[in-house]
Amino acid sequence: MVEIAQVFNNNSALVNLGDNRQAIVKGKGIAFKKTKGGQVDSSKVENIFYLNTKSSQENLYFLLKDIPIDVVTTTYEIIDYAKKEFNYNILDYVYITLSDHIFGSYQRLLANTYQESLIPDMSDQYPTEYLIASHGLDVINHNLRVHFPKSEIKSIALHFINAKGEESTAGDLKEDTTKEVNDIVTTILNKNKIYRMDGNGNYFDRFMIHLQYLAGRLDNEDSEDRDFSDKLESEMRKEYPRSSKIAKEIYSNLQEKLGTNLSSNELLYFIIHIQRLTQEKTTK
Repeated sequence: MVEIAQVFNNNSALVNLGDNRQAIVKGKGIAFKKTKGGQVDSSKVENIFYLNTKSSQENLYFLLKDIPIDVVTTTYEIIDYAKKEFNYNILDYVYITLSDHIFGSYQRLLANTYQESLIPDMSDQYPTEYLIASHGLDVINHNLRVHFPKSEIKSIALHFINAKGEESTAGDLKEDTTKEVNDIVTTILNKNKIYRMDGNGNYFDRFMIHLQYLAGRLDNEDSEDRDFSDKLESEMRKEYPRSSKIAKEIYSNLQEKLGTNLSSNELLYFIIHIQRLTQEKTTK
């Protein structure tokens, strides 16, 4: 048996494993009538998601501020599958970006405002990520009792494509570089009258986390298909012209002032983040 650190609901809890290690456990009725400090019956554990790094623990607390635990555990289940089945190395910040995406899509689906992704099919370029995303969609539909269209696979895959990498790289960030990245981006955001406010605080914080991990990916080789990325950027530029213009300015300034080449996927994610901050509506 292990000690409960926090009860999320009847079917999930955060537990202490000793030596400052924690994990999320999930199982039917596993935390029913349980409280902090109580014991979990290990025979009821159906899934366990280990929080092996300090950043993974911090990300969990960040997520729980505004994302339901069922969405959070669903995200962990998908990422756990990628790691175990494909030995897929991925940066911790994907827990935040993927949870945010799933929750936003879930809300739009329930409100009948969901629109299918316009992202081109990437399965030929990224077969592994598509296999992960396909399974992920099944997990989402089952756990959240919804039915997303198959096109949602493209959006899920993009999160894995963007966050692929060794966590150790992002764990040893140079503080000066991180500060420089944040200063460059904040200056451009302010110039375009984009500020952190109550209404966009969560999106703003997620963008800052993305930038923090970006500093750890500056020296990563860009192995993506540049022609394909350019095609995808063109599609997004048509949909969100203002967000794309601001994102391109950030992308270009970071490369120029830091003297490095950014992954072609970074520009795509910048556009997504900026669109969320500006709430720019699609032109299509």
